[in-house]
Amino acid sequence: MREKLIMVKTISILLMILSSVMTQATADSLPDFTKLVKQYSAAVVNISTKHTAKRRLSPHDFLDNGADGKDKEKIDELMRRFFDKDGKGFGEEEDTSSLGSGFIISKDGYVVTNHHVIKGADEIIVKLSDRRELPAKVIGSDKRSDIALLKVEADDLPVLETGSSEDLQVGEWVFAIGSPFGFDHSVTAGIVSAKGRSLPSENYVPFIQTDVAINPGNSGGPLFNLKGKVVGINSQIYSRTGGFMGVSFAIPVDVAKRVIEQLKSKGKVTRGWLGVYIQEVTRELALSFGLDNPTGALVVEVMKDGPAVGVLKQGDIVLEFDGKPVRNASALPVIVGASPVDKPLDVKVRRGGETKVLSIKLGELPTDEVKKKPEKKKPKPKKLDQVLGMELADLEKTVKESLEIEGGVLVKRVKGNPARKAGIERGDILLMFKGENIKDIKHFESLSKDIVAGKTYAILVLRDGSARFLALKAPQDKVKSE
Repeated sequence: MREKLIMVKTISILLMILSSVMTQATADSLPDFTKLVKQYSAAVVNISTKHTAKRRLSPHDFLDNGADGKDKEKIDELMRRFFDKDGKGFGEEEDTSSLGSGFIISKDGYVVTNHHVIKGADEIIVKLSDRRELPAKVIGSDKRSDIALLKVEADDLPVLETGSSEDLQVGEWVFAIGSPFGFDHSVTAGIVSAKGRSLPSENYVPFIQTDVAINPGNSGGPLFNLKGKVVGINSQIYSRTGGFMGVSFAIPVDVAKRVIEQLKSKGKVTRGWLGVYIQEVTRELALSFGLDNPTGALVVEVMKDGPAVGVLKQGDIVLEFDGKPVRNASALPVIVGASPVDKPLDVKVRRGGETKVLSIKLGELPTDEVKKKPEKKKPKPKKLDQVLGMELADLEKTVKESLEIEGGVLVKRVKGNPARKAGIERGDILLMFKGENIKDIKHFESLSKDIVAGKTYAILVLRDGSARFLALKAPQDKVKSE
């Protein structure tokens, strides 16, 4: 009995020791941010801005502040003094302010932040960790990358070193220092959730997604790795409430360094421009173009007088650009934007079932984005016919001229499959099918006669002024209206 009791006690002690060791091992595996924060937080700054704007007055501004609506003379006098004949106020000055974050990159006072933090500011104040508040001037600001470079007059300032966002791994620990809601030098931590994220309004930044808590005021602050190197600049959050919801985005530092270098040397950023409209390659479209997997960027339109004219064509799928793989449509603008201008570059495309390597020279991206011309005239039918589940109409010559197209047919009505399954809608203009530009209904009918049952074909449609490819799967038997 005594031996059993000794054995039980021994096992209990061993379990306690093992539990203690495991607890300590778990604790040791978690990162300790204390030393990093002490070492690098001094180079993180708070940025406040002031902007004076004129606000339009309205009669309600006076009526809501004590004016008697029954006193006609008083109202008439106010209208004469402060409003024009249309009742629009002449305006009064109103001061607005905003807060953000930034970090110092040189001892002589260069500071990096977001473009949207200082946009439209009349006054910018950089608040240092030692409580000094210094006025800053804008050296350069780039809207497309959301990066701004500031300069304060100071010497021997603490600085941060940049690392490599290319080497950053998904799942890696990162932390941020900033001023959320004005609370200086707040520290939050998390992991890298994803890399190369594309956001709808940002075509030239492959964002780093993290679950680091970022809130208003964190914008422009640094994202660190566990070596204390800056790997990103906190820029945006995804939120349905306006606050942090576990998804935040940072500008990769490799992108930021290229922008900062140009802002410092010439005050603006020059980007390569290809001059094409592109779309994502879906699984269905990949099949129609003979690709094993959905990859690359599908060219839906080549801009007139753009650098790609005479080199790329509608229906080309860009697979590589300047030796860099184009895994999806969002990757192409980033690669092109960072490529040199007026220098021959190789572009690998998929065209007509074959892979080709072409040579192209990029132009400089215009200051204002090139926009498509809006549809000028409503298409008028010349005759009606039905092909592949669609009621179609030929286009008037004047309509083609206004849309700057040479052919095409109008979809008057979607009556059945396969058009319905392809996502074709009433009012679409069909431009290309099976790699050929559609001239008219008769031509489209001839192209449709020898399609292979069950095979997927790419069809180019013009909708609301924008061209896009859809995947149309040929029916297994005769097309029937519904």
